[in-house]
Amino acid sequence: MKDLIDGLKVPLNRRSFVKKGLMAAGAATVGGDLLAHASALGEAAPRQRSLTSSGSLSSGDAALLRFAAAAEILESDFWIQYNELGGIQDSEVPGGSGNRFYTSKLQNLDADFPQYVHDNTDDEITHFTFLNAYLVANGAEPANLDQFRTLQGSLASGVNTQMIGKRLTNLTQLTLDTSWWTRYRSDSHNPDLDPNFVFPQAVPGLASGPHTAIPRTDADLHPDKHIQAIANTAAFHMPTIEQGGNSLYPSMAQRASSVEVLRILISIGPTETMHFQTWSDKAGNACSRPLAPLTDPTNGLMFPDLNSPPFGGETFQTNLIMPEPCPFLDPSLPICSIIRPTETNGIAMGALTFLTNMGLFIGQPQAFFDYMMGLAADADAATRQC
Repeated sequence: MKDLIDGLKVPLNRRSFVKKGLMAAGAATVGGDLLAHASALGEAAPRQRSLTSSGSLSSGDAALLRFAAAAEILESDFWIQYNELGGIQDSEVPGGSGNRFYTSKLQNLDADFPQYVHDNTDDEITHFTFLNAYLVANGAEPANLDQFRTLQGSLASGVNTQMIGKRLTNLTQLTLDTSWWTRYRSDSHNPDLDPNFVFPQAVPGLASGPHTAIPRTDADLHPDKHIQAIANTAAFHMPTIEQGGNSLYPSMAQRASSVEVLRILISIGPTETMHFQTWSDKAGNACSRPLAPLTDPTNGLMFPDLNSPPFGGETFQTNLIMPEPCPFLDPSLPICSIIRPTETNGIAMGALTFLTNMGLFIGQPQAFFDYMMGLAADADAATRQC
């Protein structure tokens, strides 16, 4: 799990690991009019129900679902930002009015890009809403990150102005590890079996960051190649995030005790895989003709043509979006097309490390990291009880 776990580069100090007040009952709201279609948890959740003879979830299963809910709240937050500027604003995903310059550059990658953004956003909202409701319905505390909705976000035309200064995530200072591109094209290496192997980056400039994936202000709407590079950055950020969820759910599922909790994890997880494959295709369009090669004139960020020398071949070819078979479980067994990594040890802390190193939480206080580290530690401590 090298690219999920390697080094927690920012200090996630556990000295003030106290959860008081952070898991108050009620839905973790996104704010504004976005969740007007969803009632508060106390109203929306089903009546108390039990999974076991004791009438409650095990502490380990609750921890797995609570960490997943927190991850989905964070994911919903940045997808909402994408939808406000480049998606479809409607009764399912309200808020914002779109930015025509940014949207047009996303549509250079795929004419249906706004629809995909909308649907992905809607999916993530339903994930955390369900997970929190399920926790409450079974006598467990939900995840709640409302206290940390303090980041500014974009000031560009089209954003939901009511949400300025109320974001959880930062899309304007991203450092993206794009080695998933070559990891899923390798037939000889699996990070679970060869954790020290270094998969090449698809877009090395994104790994050196920081870069913005949304226009920060209207000044970012020009010149033309600059706003296209911002859209291209979004097109790589989206699959980079989704491949993380792609691994998170099957890795956590191995720790679940309740068959119903196992069912939840293995039912939500494949939707992340569907998202990942969709967005990996769009990322490929950013590194194909006629858009590539492209260099941002303001900062030198370069998106290469991955189908032309010195790239190309099975390692980089942009239309190879199916996972190449690779070694699995034991090198003596035949190669198999799989999700990778799926090692369960340290998966939650690894996922938090991955998101932190991306720059997604730049601007959050230490208390945010303490809270998230506590959730991750509890999830990683869960053990399967048969």
